[in-house]
Amino acid sequence: MILPARAVAHYATRALLDLLLPPTCLTCDQQVDAPGRFCVTCFGLTSFITDPCCHACGLPFEVAGQGGRERICHTCRANPPPWERARAALRYDKQARRLLLPLKYHDRVELAASLGAMMARAGAVLLAEADVVVPVPLHRQRLRARRYNQAALLARQVARGAKRPLIVDALRRIRATPSLAFLSAERRQAAVDGAFWVPDTRVADIEGRRVLLVDDVLTSGATCAGCAEALLDAGAAAVDVLVAARVSNPRAH
Repeated sequence: MILPARAVAHYATRALLDLLLPPTCLTCDQQVDAPGRFCVTCFGLTSFITDPCCHACGLPFEVAGQGGRERICHTCRANPPPWERARAALRYDKQARRLLLPLKYHDRVELAASLGAMMARAGAVLLAEADVVVPVPLHRQRLRARRYNQAALLARQVARGAKRPLIVDALRRIRATPSLAFLSAERRQAAVDGAFWVPDTRVADIEGRRVLLVDDVLTSGATCAGCAEALLDAGAAAVDVLVAARVSNPRAH
């Protein structure tokens, strides 16, 4: 088979870069055979979430029988979230933080491609049924300081791979909220209450659609709940949630 000149140039450039700058593991300095991969050790340390997990919030179950036939955890059964289903690629642990914190705070935007691929595998069912993909927004002040929205980077990756429309500006955070990292679940909910809005110019893109909402981490669910409620108020048919990592014990964060 004869490759096109553009493909030949691409592979030649890739080979030269690999020679000059050998690819390293996503979370350590160990050399790997291709960019965007873990070394054997780090792969073994990475906690991917697969079934059994709560189909409503993505919380991993410890045993297969948990959640009953519907596979819904006790918390979601008692207080159903405003979205229908949620999935996460990873447990939010030390290893996941080695991926997410550099992406979020240290300009390691290239990590979004690998995380997006993991999310696409975890949320394949959700992506297959999604009409549009929407990221959780940052307030303009925080966006100005950080210069990019990590949720938007992840959303772009999963939307591109699944060939789904991405609407980056479908949601706006209309008031600044404090960092939720050290707040209780109740205070997180109060902090984001009424903070999100679908602009009038985007209502037509949301009405009647199944929306896949994308964020980096799902902890108590307060932020995603605020976004989901705004999308449903704008006429979305349903909202699902896809995140890179799920906190297994929200009360500890």
